[in-house]
Amino acid sequence: MKEKMAVNKKELLQNLAELGVENGAVLLVHSSLSKMGFVEGGADTFIEALLEAAKPDGTIMVPTLTGSEKLNKANPPVFEAQNTPCWTGKIPETFRLRKDAKRSLHPTHSVSVIGKLAEYFIFGHEDSPTPCGKTSPYGKLTEKNGRILFVGTGLACCTYFHTLEEIAGSPYHLQPEKVRARILTKNGEITRELFIHKYGTKVYFEKVEPLLTAKGALKKGKLGEADAMLLDTKKTAGILLPLLEKDGLFFTRND
Repeated sequence: MKEKMAVNKKELLQNLAELGVENGAVLLVHSSLSKMGFVEGGADTFIEALLEAAKPDGTIMVPTLTGSEKLNKANPPVFEAQNTPCWTGKIPETFRLRKDAKRSLHPTHSVSVIGKLAEYFIFGHEDSPTPCGKTSPYGKLTEKNGRILFVGTGLACCTYFHTLEEIAGSPYHLQPEKVRARILTKNGEITRELFIHKYGTKVYFEKVEPLLTAKGALKKGKLGEADAMLLDTKKTAGILLPLLEKDGLFFTRND
């Protein structure tokens, strides 16, 4: 069995610079720690590298998702912002537990954020009528020329594509009725009626990789042993939204 390559913070910083991550970067990060090799210091080292690459004016965001296919109107979400763990991996869970991280209050699609624009991104997520729409942190990425970093993961996990589905009104994406969610915060409990995801429809997000690469919206590189990609959200919206508005089932077709 092949031994994993040892990767340190200095090497991660070099890799991030080669991808184009620099001071002021606004990043949403989808990541797999194990795919990078043996990272000295683990998830904390990777997080510190991200923050250092983007400092002093940058903002780093990770998806701290808690939604599931079991949730519906009869079984609405109950979300405790401080304590509900996410299922999106070691890096996001480590990230959200940091003292400098701020978590949005959406009951299924929260994000945790560190950096200059943290308050801007988390503000009002619980009031977003859909999980990833224009007023959500994912939708706000486009306004701030945000990019999405994939490390050891591919476009199949791209939460931002849900933003485009919601804006375009893709018919398979949301449950038809709102749910009444309970959100527990340090200051007490609040409730919100909102739409949540409808699971079950097969989508092929990865099919657009060649198109986005050819149009200059997607840049490829490496972080340690992992394949890495950097996605420009503004360019991506310009390319994919017209396709989704023309055909709401675009992502469901494997062509």
